[in-house]
This record gives sequence, C-alpha cells and structure tokens, in this order.
Amino acid sequence: MKARTFDYIIVGAGSAGCTLANRLSADANNRVLLIEAGPPDRNPYIHLPVGFAKLTGTAVNWGYSTVPQPNVDGREMWYPQGRVLGGSSSINAQVYTRGHPKDYDEWTSADGCVGWSYKDVLPYFRRAEDNESFSNEYHGTGGPLGVSDQISPHPITKVFLRAAQEVGLPFNPDFNGSRQEGCGLYQVTQRKGRRCSTAVGYLKPVLHRPNLTLLTDVHTTRILIEHERAIGIELVYASSRQRGSLHADREVIVTAGAIGSPKLLMLSGIGPADELKAVGVASTHDLPGVGRNLQDHMDVYAINELTGDHSYDKHLKPHKQVWAGIEYLLFRRGPVASNLAEGGAFWFADSQARSPDIQFHFMVGSGLEHGVEKLENCGVTLNSAFLRPRSRGSVRLRNADPFTHPLIDPNYWGDPYDRKISIEGFRIARRIMASPSFKPFVLAERLPGPQAQTDQEIAAYARKFSKTDYHPVGTCKMGVDEMAVVDPSLRVRGLRGLRVCDASVMPRLVSSNTNAATIMIAEKAADHILGKV
Repeated sequence: MKARTFDYIIVGAGSAGCTLANRLSADANNRVLLIEAGPPDRNPYIHLPVGFAKLTGTAVNWGYSTVPQPNVDGREMWYPQGRVLGGSSSINAQVYTRGHPKDYDEWTSADGCVGWSYKDVLPYFRRAEDNESFSNEYHGTGGPLGVSDQISPHPITKVFLRAAQEVGLPFNPDFNGSRQEGCGLYQVTQRKGRRCSTAVGYLKPVLHRPNLTLLTDVHTTRILIEHERAIGIELVYASSRQRGSLHADREVIVTAGAIGSPKLLMLSGIGPADELKAVGVASTHDLPGVGRNLQDHMDVYAINELTGDHSYDKHLKPHKQVWAGIEYLLFRRGPVASNLAEGGAFWFADSQARSPDIQFHFMVGSGLEHGVEKLENCGVTLNSAFLRPRSRGSVRLRNADPFTHPLIDPNYWGDPYDRKISIEGFRIARRIMASPSFKPFVLAERLPGPQAQTDQEIAAYARKFSKTDYHPVGTCKMGVDEMAVVDPSLRVRGLRGLRVCDASVMPRLVSSNTNAATIMIAEKAADHILGKV
C-alpha cells in the first residue's frame, strides 16, 4: 500500500466508484484510495457480452435475497448485485438507457434537488460517453464509457421490432434522444465487441497514476466519525482476516450501491437511532431516512416456445458453442457478442401517464437469467417492467455483524396501482408476441400459458414467477425534506467529510435501466467534490 492516509477514500468500486476514482485522481495532488469488497474482474464471462447469462447467479454476486414479499406469495426473491471490480456494470446486460427527461425534472421540482434537472445532468451523460454512432446535443464522443450499437443482432430480434410496430409502437433509433417511446435495438456499454464496465472504461486506463490506489477483496466494516466528521474507515482484508483502519484527510465517499451504502452507514451508527439500537449498533448520527425509500422495477415475463431453432437456445448444444466461440474469436460477432437483451421498447400502460411507464426487454432465449425457467426446445422471453412504482421498501440491518446480509424489502406491489399497471404492461407484451410477424416463429406461449387470461389469473402467475429487474435505488435519497439522507451536493446531512454518490441517492427511480444514470451521478458528484459546481 502506498500510504495509510489519503485525501479521498472511495468505498465500493462499482459503476460510481470507478468513475469517481478516475475523475478525482486526474489532479495529481489528490491522493485517492478505491476499495472493493469483491475480487478483480478476472472472470472471463464478465468481458464477453453473452456472459450476462452466467453472472446473475452466485459467481461475482453478493448473493442477496429479499425478505418474504407479502404481496408476491411471500416469496424470498433472488436479488443480484455485483460483488466484483466494476460492480453491477460488470454483470449487467449492458443496456444503455438513461430514463426520461421528466424523471430528472421531477428530482428538482418535486424533491428539491436543485441542479439535477435534465438540462443540468445532460452534459454529464454526454461527458461520460464514447458513442460510436451518435454525436449531437444528446450524445458525446471521446468519453471513458464505450456505447455501441449491437454488432450482429439475431434475426428474431428484428422480428420483435416488426411485431412491436404492428401493435402500434413506432420504431425509435435512439431511446436517449429526442423521445423515449417506441421500439428499437438497445445501444450497449460495449467497445469492440467486449463489455465496457466502469472498471474497463474508467479505472484501468488510469491505474498507473501514482496518486491512485486500488484495494480489492477488502471489506469496509465502518466509517469512523469524530466530532461530526468522517475521518476514515475500518476494514477487513479477505485474504488474512486482518483488521485495519485508514484515514481520509478530506472525504469518505460511499459508493456501495442501493443496498451496500445504507448498510455501511447504519453499521457506522448513521441512520434511524431506535432501529440501530435494537440491533446493537450505537447511534452516532440520527438520520431516519437511511435505508428507507427503496424502489425497484419488477419484471413480469412471457416465455414462448418457437417452431424451430430460431433463438440462441440452439447454441447450448456443444458443437454450436464451439462454432460460436470460433466466430467470436475470428470476427468479434455472433452469439458471444450478444448481450441477449438486444431489443426493447418503452410504451404506455396507463393512458394518462406523463411519459412511457412500461419497458420491455426482448431476450433471445429462455432461462437466460438466474431462476427463470429454461424450455426444453428453443424459446424467447419478453420481459415487461412497470417503470414508476409507487411502492416503497427498505433496507435494514439484521444485526451488528458487518458480514451479515441486510434485510432487503422492495415491497413489490405494496401499492395496488403497481399491480394494475404491471398486468396491463404484460398484456401489451402478449399482444406483441401474438402479432403477425411472430406467427411463423412462435409455437405456443409456455409461461404463463393460455390458462392465464383474467387480471386475477395473470396476477397469480406474476406472484409466482416475477423477478427483480436489478434496479434498486433510493435508500440514501437526495433532497431537502426530513427523510433526505444527502443534500443536492450529495453530502450526508449533518456530517462533514462524508458523501454518498451512487444509485442510492436517487429520490425516485428513473424510467429505464439505472447504470447510465448512476455513472452520470458520479460524474456530477466529482464536480461537486472538486468545487467545480
């Protein structure tokens, strides 16, 4: 290790942490430490786009599950979050979407987050991007994050695009441009046919900087607070189980995600004082909003069996896998270059919605995600997710042991409106799959199957088979009310030298995948920390 004292200690080397490490260490006078609880990103599946199918399990994952969900048949749902260098940007489906401009405008108008409107955050989206196709008022080039078109989308994905248009969804070449609604091919966080996580795009090109230190396989157990100021951290080294502490002269910056960040704050005594006392944690700073306001997208999906080998499922056969590997090695194309969620759409389930409230991910196979049923023959999956849930959940400590998983309660379908719109979104998904373009390719819907027709029957199916869309946010929310954890500069309220800069600060969930928004938050946070805004 280069030093025991740093200017900035960043806890969590995920989407936000790697971004901040790059930006803060650009000034050679800043001594920056980045700490990751998980291992380096050496797992080969991380860097192959198709590897997403192998990464929602336990390999580089925290292994979280929710508490029993009372509105979803009491199920304890699998809850993947990346535990590896790059965090969830190393294990996600690489879909690059930002949400709707009105999402960010509401952060300002409804939540008091001045400086976070769409016009304020758009420059940070553009600064992050190295977009291979677009360079305009919405998109940037030359940034650390590779954003690319699909290299060789599967023919069945193009069938999906025609089918969506047949039921009224217009084609949209850019979900992050002048409008969000419609169907299209997703742009992806890839560069030259390989995943571009924030570890790859932001961190590794600057690891040579002498003022930047990276520690992996190191678990941060507590933030040290003295006189209402964060002065450092306590940690445990995985290899030796040795405990230690490190000092931050300027700031401790928590970037451990919507689950890890509130957990670390609460373990440090920062959170609802009565709750902390009940699990044996002494309160250092009573902040009732820590761990509250959890929001997530829940997927309700339809799986259809195909009439032939029309999806990537055929490549599960050994000889097909060999050919796919050769094609990728020689030409950087084919199944291995696919993120598996090649196409999608944004549309309206509630006719009164201010902007699209349903997102679809078209998966070119069945059983591609942990816990999702695999058909015996070739299939495809269409995921539908309600984008603006009214339900709010929580993250709480189970006990005072830093190695114990927290109690994660997304409170899915806690508000009846969420159930209503989820069902309507699923009906739209079914109409797409039943459209004329799919008729030569679809043999039958297998999940839920024709027996689920009424709202009650669809709801019963969803309670049994729905899953997370991997988009938890909000548990250290930004704002100005009494439940806000950080102010609009992302400083923890009532403490000095401590910020939270990741998806947990979103006051409300964006209407899309969350990785791009998390990177934007870190880009903007860097300017706040460096005094540029």
